[in-house]
Amino acid sequence: MNKAFLPPTAINPDFHAEFAPAAPEGVLPRAPLRLSCVVPAYNEGENLDGFLPALAQTVRSLTPDFEIVVINDGSRDATHEVALRLAQELPLRYIALSRNFGKEAALSAGIDHARGNAVLLIDADFQHPLEMVPQMHALWQSGFDMVYGVIADRCAESGAKRVGTNVFYRLMNAGNHRVRIPPHAGDFRWMDRNVADAMKALPERNRFMKGLYAWVGFKTAALPFVPLDRAAGVSSFNLRSLGSLALAGLTSFTTLPLRMWSLAGGIISLAALAYGLWIAVATLVFGNPLDGWPTLAASIMLFSGVQLMSIGILGEYIGRIYDEVKRRPIYLVARDEDRSPLRDLDERP
Repeated sequence: MNKAFLPPTAINPDFHAEFAPAAPEGVLPRAPLRLSCVVPAYNEGENLDGFLPALAQTVRSLTPDFEIVVINDGSRDATHEVALRLAQELPLRYIALSRNFGKEAALSAGIDHARGNAVLLIDADFQHPLEMVPQMHALWQSGFDMVYGVIADRCAESGAKRVGTNVFYRLMNAGNHRVRIPPHAGDFRWMDRNVADAMKALPERNRFMKGLYAWVGFKTAALPFVPLDRAAGVSSFNLRSLGSLALAGLTSFTTLPLRMWSLAGGIISLAALAYGLWIAVATLVFGNPLDGWPTLAASIMLFSGVQLMSIGILGEYIGRIYDEVKRRPIYLVARDEDRSPLRDLDERP
């Protein structure tokens, strides 16, 4: 059995309901599939040559009406040239952003420009198994509005990354009780047009896509899978970029850091009050010796550090507000080469 693809019997049928309340089952059949495949690409020139034809072959077995929307997120390799060449052969729309805006912005650009009544988000490095796409389609046909892949095995990742990932999801879901973000879910997902339109309607500039997917709700289903190795190149995500993304998620979807430091401030204040009472009692009982300079210095350093960290956390939230009120666009398009067969669609299903 393919290691990257787990059979339907491995899926917990109630998994989706834990994170997004299930809507009633649809009684009407879906309209004929017109699929938009969104492929964000940053320095993926080595992968596009093999991936885009393979993706087209997979999707062509589902519907003849599809488009591939490649978003070049400021690549510095041959991504631009390879995508333009493949645009002569495939039903492809190539959009080049004016610079590197990040994967969240690239995904948003792809969703904004997708025309189909369903949207598939998939990476160009072959880590998202193409074998899962037909099953995503089948679940969509059965009434699910969004089907997403969940990483079932992270053994190939470093221990530090696994621990950090687990801590991150625990903090996210502990600080936000209304929206549950599925642990280990990624950007590999199939969305109905209603979900894509809901994503387009969200106005924030600081976009944490995993949180936005969960926030819009709809009827969702999870498919576990094990990521394949990259066909070529190296991932652009390092610990620094992952840490930055985690910080964006925490400050975008939860006020838990503020509450934690409020709690820490209350505990420290109570401890300081108790210590002050102990000093007063000790002075009355044992007198007032001159000792105590180390305790005083340590206390000043502790409280100064706590105050600076608290100001830093406040600054993160204020910085997010500053970015939002400027209302700059999430991305800028430098080139739009539109050879999509869906470009003449004037109405949504």
